[in-house]
Amino acid sequence: MSDLLNITGLTVEYPVGGGRHVHAVSDVTLAVRQGETLGLVGESGSGKSSLARALLQLPPPKAGSVLFDGNELTEMRGEALRAVRPRLQMIFQDPIASLNPRRRVAEIVAEPLVVSGVRDPAERTRRVRAVMEAVGLDPDVVWTRRPHEFSGGQCQRIAIARALVLEPKLIVCDEPVSALDVSIRAQILNLLDDMKARFGLTLLFIAHDLAVVKSVSDRVAVMYLGKLCEVADSASLFATPAHPYTAALMAAIPEPDPDVPLGDTKLKPGDPPSPLNPPSGCRFRTRCPHGVDRCATEVPLLREIAPGREVACHFPLIG
Repeated sequence: MSDLLNITGLTVEYPVGGGRHVHAVSDVTLAVRQGETLGLVGESGSGKSSLARALLQLPPPKAGSVLFDGNELTEMRGEALRAVRPRLQMIFQDPIASLNPRRRVAEIVAEPLVVSGVRDPAERTRRVRAVMEAVGLDPDVVWTRRPHEFSGGQCQRIAIARALVLEPKLIVCDEPVSALDVSIRAQILNLLDDMKARFGLTLLFIAHDLAVVKSVSDRVAVMYLGKLCEVADSASLFATPAHPYTAALMAAIPEPDPDVPLGDTKLKPGDPPSPLNPPSGCRFRTRCPHGVDRCATEVPLLREIAPGREVACHFPLIG
């Protein structure tokens, strides 16, 4: 299976004044294969959304390479970048806030076509109606309505339709179900799976909910404080985590039984470090139960410890 997206050495920093910067993403290298769903997990502030926006050049990263379908996005500007953008789309976390409240649904879904230069009104109408039907919306019912007239799940369907209308190759899903009720989450996840099969999509799926990631992902990448910790196929990662941080995330998953005690993450006590001043060496070492002096002086590189399994740790739990 060939790679659709190759990220190399991606670095994202945000200035906060006084010469200081938030180190949101630091030297991340990652590949997304054609036709797969790659899950991206980690705590809040780990850099997941910053990585997603940087690969879409929203805004461009400070350093690194983003090679999408043979195009180096970091070197493209103006019309050249605009020509590639229809093949990369994004579904945002808050389905209601991501839709213009003053626009009617037909206008919201058609806007990408207008921006990308589809001038024929009849063609725009045909494509908008087709994509609405694909996501389970009746065009005759929703055509002239506005976002406030819909539930969160329906708004997310509208957002998915807007992302699909340009027939993209890659869709970045940034926490697409976190703002929805549990019953609606299943509908949206099933919809995304159906759309992936129907349109031949590749998905980068960002989420906090590990159960959701496990159910939808072919492979999973774990981030901590702007760095990749582990990349593996979904089944292997959830069965036998190789990085101590991944193991802590698994242990923190609550059981749906009030009589079952919370799992022991075995993390060192104390607050997580700040991305303004990340620790030297391994960024997880201040919380890691296995940290030694070497972890403070030497940055662990992401390396293969088994076929298709990479981990950035001097002392992985397996291999």
